Parts: sequence; structure tokens; C-alpha cells
Amino acid sequence: MRNLTELDHLRDRSPQVFEHYGSFGDHETGVFWVRSKQDGTLLRVIASVGDGWDHVSVSHQRRVPNYYELQQVKRLFFKPDEVVMQLFVADADHINVHSNCLHLWRPIGSAIPVPPREFV
Repeated sequence: MRNLTELDHLRDRSPQVFEHYGSFGDHETGVFWVRSKQDGTLLRVIASVGDGWDHVSVSHQRRVPNYYELQQVKRLFFKPDEVVMQLFVADADHINVHSNCLHLWRPIGSAIPVPPREFV
């Protein structure tokens, strides 16, 4: 993941964030507001690193973020050469606490297998 201080201009520094998380974040964590290039609405992005994973959640107030918005967030929060994934876990492991939120994941120190370039 990028050094998130590069995105400080998008960082949420509201009292609610500080009250909930105890800080505004750092180079690996934080809450951010990203304006969608699709329709100009704001996407709430929460980024974190922990237990061997880079993790970014992307939510929209009224709908699920679309592919282009996820791609926009991926390009902002991850380096160009990093492969990230959206996971569809087994039904028994699925937990939904926000119906308009999607997640991007990247294991730290492990390559994500990808199909041959001509397949994607």
C-alpha cells in the first residue's frame, strides 16, 4: 500500500474519527473521503494494515460502490505494481455490517496468483 501521508489532503480529521479510533491515522491507517469520478459523490475509505494484510474498505452512503470507483480507490491507495483483490468468502464466513461497502485486500509478503495476462 502507498504511504498514506501522501493522501493527507483526503484524510478525515473530524472529531468523530478521533473519538472512534483515538487518532487520525498515520502512514498505514486512516479514514479518507474520495470524490467519485463517476458522479461526484463522496466515497468513505477506511485503510488499515494488520495481521499480514493491507485492507481498504470503500463505502457509499446510498449505494454499493461500482467497479470504476473501486478502480479509482485502488489506484489512489495502492502502488501501480501491486495486485489487490476483492474476496467472496464462503457463505458461512460472510459478515455484512454495511450493505453499501466493498473491500480491497492485499496479503503482505505473499504474491496473489493471477491468470495469464491474455486471460484478463
